[in-house]
Amino acid sequence: MTLPLSIRDLSVPGADGPLLTLPALDLPAGALVGLRGPSGAGKTTFLHAIAGLRERATGTVLWGDIDLLACGAEARTRFRARHIGMIFQDFLLFDELGALPNASLTAMFRPRAERRALERRAQGLLDGLGLPRGDRAVASFSGGERQRVGIARALAADAPVLLADEPTASLHRAAAEALIEDLVRLTREAGRTMIAVSHDEALLARMDRVLTIEGGTLIADTSPDTGPVTGTGKMTEAGA
Repeated sequence: MTLPLSIRDLSVPGADGPLLTLPALDLPAGALVGLRGPSGAGKTTFLHAIAGLRERATGTVLWGDIDLLACGAEARTRFRARHIGMIFQDFLLFDELGALPNASLTAMFRPRAERRALERRAQGLLDGLGLPRGDRAVASFSGGERQRVGIARALAADAPVLLADEPTASLHRAAAEALIEDLVRLTREAGRTMIAVSHDEALLARMDRVLTIEGGTLIADTSPDTGPVTGTGKMTEAGA
């Protein structure tokens, strides 16, 4: 089951003032949301904060009925393992391992009874993403192949939430377009909630909503199809 997100009074402190300040945001379960803005605007900080990776963040980050910022470090780690898949711009794969060991890495942290099912899901995702079977180390893979391994790893645990940080940034245009198709298809098929930081207009155009952050503040909340978002789902008091 996927999860809605509700944020209230989120603040992430930095050395010279807040890195991010978001008064309110509500995203329904199953939403595909893009996050755009200039470098240093606070986009990755936002992803890390809603994943519970910013220890000094304050406010409320409510995934379903779990306030992640109210949890201790161990509880946040358990929540991420069960509920959040992450795709990284720089892949973060173990180069000496093959595609399946990388994609099924989270099985190592699951009870023994759950590991085989996770490994089967990982192999099914790799097959569906067109990656060849075999023991070839991912160090020899192309950028597009490596990012597909990253997607399979993020989805193998069947997490209801997917967070992606510039998933197409390291890819040439054709590979990026193919990856966008796979990412959107796999996310929508499972009804997952996805939030993706990106400068890629082709990816942002496929999202249900696009949030624009500058200077650690939300300045726009729009739908690619209908324009500015209104109603309870809109960010408030953030310059929009």
